[in-house]
Amino acid sequence: MNVKRIRTNRQIQACFSVIRQLRPHVTEADFVVRVRRQEETGFCLAGVFNGRVVCAVAGYRVSECLSRGRNLYVDDLVTDEHRRSQGIGKLMLDWLIAEARRQKCNHLALDSGVQRFGAHRFYLRHGMNITAHHFALDL
Repeated sequence: MNVKRIRTNRQIQACFSVIRQLRPHVTEADFVVRVRRQEETGFCLAGVFNGRVVCAVAGYRVSECLSRGRNLYVDDLVTDEHRRSQGIGKLMLDWLIAEARRQKCNHLALDSGVQRFGAHRFYLRHGMNITAHHFALDL
């Protein structure tokens, strides 16, 4: 298995079956367009591949803010539900950490829905800490 940046429309489309497990509101017809639009503001997509099969997907961006300095923020991180507990999520997380270091970031962060207990256990088991509460207001 290997991790690689997703660059072509065909590669983006291949990620849809995995990303929809985390983002069921995103439609297949709109997926490539949305990824391309987000790329205009620094969004990147990466995936774990077993041959041509996408096993995990991460969407992320590098930015800088007063609270954390230069950081890599993970928008989306999901391993195919049929391939969990096989080390694939760790492979993706390790790649994201290496990418953050390569990009000269001093911080990696993500938000995780309060109902995603399995994901929380995974993040804590791999050295991440709960450092904030995320508040939101739908408009």
